[in-house]
Amino acid sequence: MAERRIQVGQVWRKVGSEETFLVTRIYTEALATIAVLRSTDNDQGTPVRVHVERTAAGQGLPGYAIAQGGE
Repeated sequence: MAERRIQVGQVWRKVGSEETFLVTRIYTEALATIAVLRSTDNDQGTPVRVHVERTAAGQGLPGYAIAQGGE
């Protein structure tokens, strides 16, 4: 699913599971944009880095769907 823009503080759900992740950081590395996700269930877990996809509809995280509604 594509959002117009991924922002820090958004909650995303991993596709195929109920596990949710909080976007804690977004940065650019060479020609790619990276989103750093932390599990909302496990504070001690390691962060997950995901390459942000850019499409005509906006930005998205492959393998994740926005968990919040009404944005």
